[in-house]
Amino acid sequence: MQDSPARRTFLKAGAAAAALVLTGCTGQPGAPRSTATTSRVPLPANLKFTMGTAADPAVLDPVLAVDTESFRITRQVMETLVGVNRDTGVPAPGLATEFTEEADGRAYVFKLREGVTFHDGTAFDAEAVRANFERWFRLPRALRPSSGSLPYSAVFGSFADEEPESVYRGCEVLGPLEIRLELNRRYTGLVAALSMPSFAIASPAALEAKTADKLSEERGGRRLSAFGLHPVGTGPYRLKEFSEGKVLLEEFDQYWGPAAQVGTVEFTTLSHPAARLRELRTGDIDGYDLATPETYAGLVRGGMQILQRDPFAVTYLGINKAFGPLDDVRIRQAIAHAIDRDALLKSFFLQGSVEAKQFVPPSLGVNSEDIPYYEYAPDRARELLAEAEYDGAELPFYYPLDVTRAYLPTPEKIYAELSRQLTAAGFNIRPKPVAWSDGYLDRVRESKDQALHLGGMNGSYRDPDNFLGTLFGTESSEFGLDSAQLTSRLARARTLEPGEERTAAYLQINEQLARLLPAVPLAFPVSALAMGPRVESYPASPMLNEPCNLIRIRSEA
Repeated sequence: MQDSPARRTFLKAGAAAAALVLTGCTGQPGAPRSTATTSRVPLPANLKFTMGTAADPAVLDPVLAVDTESFRITRQVMETLVGVNRDTGVPAPGLATEFTEEADGRAYVFKLREGVTFHDGTAFDAEAVRANFERWFRLPRALRPSSGSLPYSAVFGSFADEEPESVYRGCEVLGPLEIRLELNRRYTGLVAALSMPSFAIASPAALEAKTADKLSEERGGRRLSAFGLHPVGTGPYRLKEFSEGKVLLEEFDQYWGPAAQVGTVEFTTLSHPAARLRELRTGDIDGYDLATPETYAGLVRGGMQILQRDPFAVTYLGINKAFGPLDDVRIRQAIAHAIDRDALLKSFFLQGSVEAKQFVPPSLGVNSEDIPYYEYAPDRARELLAEAEYDGAELPFYYPLDVTRAYLPTPEKIYAELSRQLTAAGFNIRPKPVAWSDGYLDRVRESKDQALHLGGMNGSYRDPDNFLGTLFGTESSEFGLDSAQLTSRLARARTLEPGEERTAAYLQINEQLARLLPAVPLAFPVSALAMGPRVESYPASPMLNEPCNLIRIRSEA
């Protein structure tokens, strides 16, 4: 039988992984553990790496997480069926070594990796995979956000109590290490989507023992399950401590993949960029994420390493169409014309960041100069406000405090400049600052007085649906968006084979979004990490897939 194109792609990635196994015995960085008799140069053991992060993780149950700091931790502890090439974003073997597409894209057979063990000592097998898919599908309503959606919804559409709308149909065990995933309809990007950290495979025994679907604990004002505080997976590290301002991981010595040089990894929360720089320069941390423009000079003077990630995120100004005067498209157009993106890029984003005219990074090939674009034209903004008879109604503008995100390097300053520009065009802006740790994302989605807000997202896999489906694929109180036509177009585009028809479908969606204006895209930002002199290499990735077992520390003299 001839392989499908999707299967051929995966097998090429598998061949590359096999090549790594063959070269692993030479002791190269990232060498997998091997039972081969050829000796491998031993790496120094029990080294510690300390990473400064901008915020605490919210929850360590990946199916419930929506923030990058949570995923930063869960990626180390838990793994997905499908991996991803950290440089290109192309799907690669993960806990599955290969897959075959069947039934015209409405089913996929996955062959699973042998010899993999969960941190609790139980075996990874087909029954474990089936249990995870069934748990995601039947996730209780009490665990889902009251507004907004989880990544599962963006990919599979809906849960069991909304079954007619769900892409997921079932997961059948074909053998100890083989499953068949059945879909109600085709979803072209499914294999790539399964590389999202939300779809990490948990130990079914731990899910049961830690009552993963009962919110019996509390952390920072948020209800969590015991599993959400202590996840159990197959990753290179297991969780040792999760406390306020600190997460401690220790190497899992039975990990199937590349051996870690770093035995202990500590993530310490330093919300202010200047604090992260100070701790790096004093040697209290080995590296930190989200270097900002104002700290660049200090990093260079201190001789630190700066590792830039290529743009694979989008920053936007969200507009709640359901809020009072914003229902008038002329007022939303006036907002877009009032924004000077060039001034924002030059002042608050790292060099290499580019202006966003649509919501999908240009590297995904569904952008067009023919789609409506609202250039900076404050006079035109004022004309539109006059036409719409805007009476100066107050517009609450939400923005986060005490945080840095790859898509929001300095949110307070970005807000201040946007507020200045909008006020100059005639808008009446009321600031609504919310600390990130106080649930900024939830407040944006749930507050009835939210008119405008700063937002963004990091891409996890290379498909337009990762951006468009996640942001606009379902009705959302974040944008007040309720376009059945847009939802239908997004659902259709997901089913199309890669090619001209699919590209045309996403271009049509981009054009509709430009006319609806649920948000104004601002930037495709570059993000950067800073590393101290002890760090020899760090696996930086635009998709933020950065396993710590690949970190290499320079040997002490």
